[in-house]
Amino acid sequence: MRTYRNQPGGTVTHARDLRRNATEAEKALWRALRESFPGLKWRRQVPVGQYFADVLCFSARLVIEIDGGQHAAATDYDAIRSSFLESEGYRVLRFWNNDVLQNLDGVIARIAKSLSQREREGAAQRRKGEGDATLLAHTPSPRAAAPLAPLPMGEGE
Repeated sequence: MRTYRNQPGGTVTHARDLRRNATEAEKALWRALRESFPGLKWRRQVPVGQYFADVLCFSARLVIEIDGGQHAAATDYDAIRSSFLESEGYRVLRFWNNDVLQNLDGVIARIAKSLSQREREGAAQRRKGEGDATLLAHTPSPRAAAPLAPLPMGEGE
C-alpha cells in the first residue's frame, strides 16, 4: 500500500489498533461519509508523514480530524499537525466529537460544502489550462444536501 511506503516499523500495527479502537464519533462519521458520498473512497487512520489522519480522501485531497476533549489543551500541536497536512496538499477539516454525535447532518453538510468548493477550484484551474487532473465525481446523498445547521461548539474547524 502506497501510504505505508517509507514508514517506520510498527506503522501498520498502530494504524490497525487505531481503527479497531475508534471512538463513537469516528464510527458515526465513517458510516455517514460512506452513505453520503458513495462515489468517494474514504480511508481511516491513514499515516501521512509522522501523523495519522482520522479520515482521508485521496481523490479530494481532504483530511477530516475528529477531536475529543484532549485536543482543547493541544491546540499548538493540532496547529502544527494541520499545517503539515496542508503542506502535503490536503485540506483539513476539524470537528469536535460533540459536533459529530449531536449534529451529524451539519457536519456532513460542511464536508459536502468543502468538497464542492474543491471541485469548483479544480474546474476553474482546468478552464485556465493550469491542470487536467479531475476530482472523482460524487453525488452526495440527501443527508449531505441538508441545509447547514449551526455546529454546537463553533465552526468545527
